[in-house]
Amino acid sequence: MAAGTLYSYPENWRAFKAQIAAQYSGARLKVASSSPAFTFGQTNRTPAFLNNFPLGKVPAYQGDDGFCLFESNAIAHYLSNEVLRGATPQAAAQVLQWVSFTDSEIIPPASAWVFPTLGIMQFNKQATEQAKEDMKKVLTVLNQHLNTRTFLVGERVSLADITAVCSMLWLYKQVLEPSFRQPYPNVTRWFVTCVNQPQFRAVLGEVKLCDKMAQFDAKKFAEMQPKKESPPKKEKAPKEAAKPQEKKEKKKEEKKPVPEEMDECDAVLAAEPKAKDPFAHLPKSPFVMDEFKRKYSNEDTLTVALPHFWEHFDKEGYSIWYGQYKFPEELTLTFKSCNLITGMFQRLDKLRKSAFASVVLFGTNNDGCISGLWVFRGQELAFPVSFQKTLNTLFMSPVFGQGSVHSWHQVLI
Repeated sequence: MAAGTLYSYPENWRAFKAQIAAQYSGARLKVASSSPAFTFGQTNRTPAFLNNFPLGKVPAYQGDDGFCLFESNAIAHYLSNEVLRGATPQAAAQVLQWVSFTDSEIIPPASAWVFPTLGIMQFNKQATEQAKEDMKKVLTVLNQHLNTRTFLVGERVSLADITAVCSMLWLYKQVLEPSFRQPYPNVTRWFVTCVNQPQFRAVLGEVKLCDKMAQFDAKKFAEMQPKKESPPKKEKAPKEAAKPQEKKEKKKEEKKPVPEEMDECDAVLAAEPKAKDPFAHLPKSPFVMDEFKRKYSNEDTLTVALPHFWEHFDKEGYSIWYGQYKFPEELTLTFKSCNLITGMFQRLDKLRKSAFASVVLFGTNNDGCISGLWVFRGQELAFPVSFQKTLNTLFMSPVFGQGSVHSWHQVLI
């Protein structure tokens, strides 16, 4: 199993590829992105760093055994396992196909469109309009490919998905507003499914899709540009020679190191502020939800996760609910029915830290039902508590049909 250090600056979407791959493969990866371990613009200019990585670019990987790699796709590939790379020659070729597609077809128009909105590139109307048209072609190809597929290659997340999602991260956060992405529902469904996988969330955190297309801000662009020092003014010669004065010790102002100007494809913004926790007023509970989720995700459910749950469950601080989908006649094709479940979870990010659910589709095509068990913080049904006025909008989404979709019954223990 690979083990080493990834050098980068914070929030580098190219580095995210390697970090997510390591989450899936179990590679032991340390990330050096802040002082004193690594300072972008300084550490990567030292002779020692350039000896291993001649271009001085990041991300850069150095294994504990001394093995060094640069270029993000190569690093992500090295840190992946067989499932991510493609278990068969055909699957491996398809993964490589989509990784190449991302580099050649997604990144160029995405950069031309997004970077001016981030203030790191001058706005060019013709280039931006062309980028939008190019991106429509790309989204059309992806939407058609994903029409009957959950992921780009095979039935599980692969390096193809990781690479494409990371490259489209700022598209969805900055410019792909609802009206623009509406013709490409399969792409958005795939993107949201990926970013909500535990391995993605461990690296990306919560990813919020933009509500309104960001525009170029000339003021922001001016602020982002490195300031040029103005030449010193010429002093007029004094008429008389000044009398010698005693030297006074002056405190020298420490000059802050000027960070190296980032490559346009590497520039990112600070993370968005987190939403207020609607359950913050509840008393602290000894039951640690995240600990149970780790057990459930990584270990056997019957022999490890469930015994852990009942041993630590706090029935005063949490409640258990049974939920059932009310319109089984809508459940036609099984893969579409499964997408209903995925669609619901995509809309419940506010509950991610305060709830757990196991929801299952039972049955076959045109003869199925959806039901599941939910664990919520507190003793009330969590949806009114968490979503308040947005509740009706959430459950009257076309994904679920009109009206109150679920019937809820609290399980008393």
